[in-house]
Amino acid sequence: MSYLYDYVERWLPTSWRRKRVRRPMVHWSPPEDSPSADVLTVKAVDLCIEENGKLHHTKRFELMNRDSGGGLPARLVVRRGQLFRLRLMCDRPFDRSRDAMSLIFSVGDEERPTHGHGTLVGVALQQYLHMIENPLEWGAAIDFVSGDVLEILVKAAATAPVTKWKLDIDTKLLAEGYGKSYSLLLPFYLLFNPWCEDDQVYLDDKALRDECVKNDTTLIWRGSYNRLRPSVWKFGQFERHILECSLLLISKVGKVSATHRGDPIRVSRAISAAVNSPDDDGVLLGNWGVDFSGGTAPTKWVGSVEIMQQFYKKRKPVKFGQCWVFSGVVSTIARAIGIPSRVVTTYSCAHDTQSSLTVDYFVDENGKVMEELNSDSIWNYHVWNEVWMKRPDLGVSSDGDYGGWQAIDATPQEMSDGMFHCGPASVLAVKLGEVAKPYDNNFLFAEVNADKVFWRYTGPAHPLKLLRKDVLGIGHFISTKAVGKWEREDITSSYKFAEKSQEERDTMLKALKQANSAFSRYYLNEDFNEIYFNFELRDDIKIGESFSVILQIKNRSSERTHTVNGSLNVDTVLYTGKYREMVKVEPFSVVLDPSSEDSILMDVTFDEYYGKLRDQAAFNISCLATVEDTEYEFFAQDDFRVRKPDIKIKLSDEAVSHNPVEVTISLLNPLPIALRKGIFHVEGSAIEKPLIFKHSEVAVDETISNTFSLTPEFVGRATIAVKFTSKELDDVDGFLAYEIKPRPEDILMNSTTNEIIARTDVMD
Repeated sequence: MSYLYDYVERWLPTSWRRKRVRRPMVHWSPPEDSPSADVLTVKAVDLCIEENGKLHHTKRFELMNRDSGGGLPARLVVRRGQLFRLRLMCDRPFDRSRDAMSLIFSVGDEERPTHGHGTLVGVALQQYLHMIENPLEWGAAIDFVSGDVLEILVKAAATAPVTKWKLDIDTKLLAEGYGKSYSLLLPFYLLFNPWCEDDQVYLDDKALRDECVKNDTTLIWRGSYNRLRPSVWKFGQFERHILECSLLLISKVGKVSATHRGDPIRVSRAISAAVNSPDDDGVLLGNWGVDFSGGTAPTKWVGSVEIMQQFYKKRKPVKFGQCWVFSGVVSTIARAIGIPSRVVTTYSCAHDTQSSLTVDYFVDENGKVMEELNSDSIWNYHVWNEVWMKRPDLGVSSDGDYGGWQAIDATPQEMSDGMFHCGPASVLAVKLGEVAKPYDNNFLFAEVNADKVFWRYTGPAHPLKLLRKDVLGIGHFISTKAVGKWEREDITSSYKFAEKSQEERDTMLKALKQANSAFSRYYLNEDFNEIYFNFELRDDIKIGESFSVILQIKNRSSERTHTVNGSLNVDTVLYTGKYREMVKVEPFSVVLDPSSEDSILMDVTFDEYYGKLRDQAAFNISCLATVEDTEYEFFAQDDFRVRKPDIKIKLSDEAVSHNPVEVTISLLNPLPIALRKGIFHVEGSAIEKPLIFKHSEVAVDETISNTFSLTPEFVGRATIAVKFTSKELDDVDGFLAYEIKPRPEDILMNSTTNEIIARTDVMD
């Protein structure tokens, strides 16, 4: 294309050529009697917002729906590797035999864009569409000429940087050197394209693509492995300032140069860094304590929009986030720029700080976990993200290439390459134990596969004694929202082989060898199995109720009597396994005759646990027991949550596009005490700004409710999410997924299968 730049430069005065400045052509007009007086003049450009928005699946972006009458003109948002249309209004008809036109694209935030770095691109307007078919090159071709209107089709390369682009349209006569230039007033936005086979993020499964790119609401699973709790999260990737904020984070906070913004591997790794703030002042400030003064408690967020809009306005980290909040924001950014993404939850997730592939717990003689000695931890659950892309940098495995889902994690846990970021790690590589593959596969492998080991600590001068090892306790119920359904999909098998299988143990040994770990298992505990222990806990415990912990002890010996001494412990704990506070301890001593059994019952009342309850209502129960006249010691622990109530959401009638419908939300106070300063926070489709409803006091057993009206604009799936907080009870939520039907006048025809075919201004 060097000839293009030669003739573009010839149009410039000599003084401008020395400075390598192209844009001043916009302000220069040759003398009326010069040859360029006959040069075609572009007077205006129609961005064909509606047509391009539909074909590029970008019509829902707020940028594309701005009303110029309100002072903010619509901005073009298109995807790379795919044709988009521009309609040029000229001062005369375009003459194919006489006129020449070129389009000059430059990255919007580059001071000195260059052709060599891919940040400055010039293309000559071609006569025919087949001349711009190369997917790896930019191109422009004439579609048709109608009077003074010239319609052209433009295509960005399928590898082009994803960012804002400026556009200048230069015209000249084929036989002469002078020319004119027209500049678009505002840059257009170019995104990744999962609909384009030549894009590295191409995803051919339509249903999965729609779910992971176009859907703006999801379910994030929290709770514990024995109480999986979904909560709704609004990504809001099409909302005001979300796309602008996403690109700002990648370029300024993630520090991805314009040249590399077309590489989804670099971009997704940068996103995982830019969403946290310990080392780069990113979007969210993490807080895993109990004091959230000066900010918003993580459990009070219901979506990414408010967080990102606040960051975009103030350019300071937003207070506060925890893992599911970081994850929600990551998927918002990824979906906004066109990378398929979903939120993933792993229950009983390991945080291995030593890269040993074990999580080591030390307990004292009373069975209390010694937090001062524990650097590893097991989180009740941990939430990260998956992004979809090819991985040409990883080669091919015995099971195929490493493309597809890649795990990234923005929660700042461990540093990687000097920064708090994690991934992208090929999920297939994690499953195969390829812990040396980039990026951070060893950390991801440990999160879902580490072995849990409990040690009895009696002082620095005494050897550790292995109390218990658990090779099955980590990485359960790996979950994400099901495609097209408001249900949980279990994806555990994509991360690990089945527990107890030979493949699972072989993979662990393979990982240990690659990690060059000195890890080994010590069988120091006496081989003794005459006494059997088992925890029992009622399955459905509601907050406000008392509960009981039961330890069953059985003597399997038909000849020997055994005496068992120990204690039951109940602690409140954060979901990360940290900040334990004792609720109750129950010492016991039982004598078991041969072939007999007994139970230890510990009752815990609301008054005993309520004042020590953490924000997510999580408990840890543990037991340390010793069998007299043997060296055998038993230790076990388990996690559980008390269930919080659900907010009920009800529509007054079926939802119809452009018709108002009333929504009623309600909540019953489940506590034996009154709730003070209660607040409903409502977000959802067709709700432009969050709705806030305040209740000064909610009496015991009282049901509170509020009713509001909304008017949906689009046909299709929609959601309403509600969060309730008060001084005595928080992190209570509810959601409703519903269908918005077309108006009768919008129905064009009914198919033979009774499927409604409606107008095209729907949410597709």
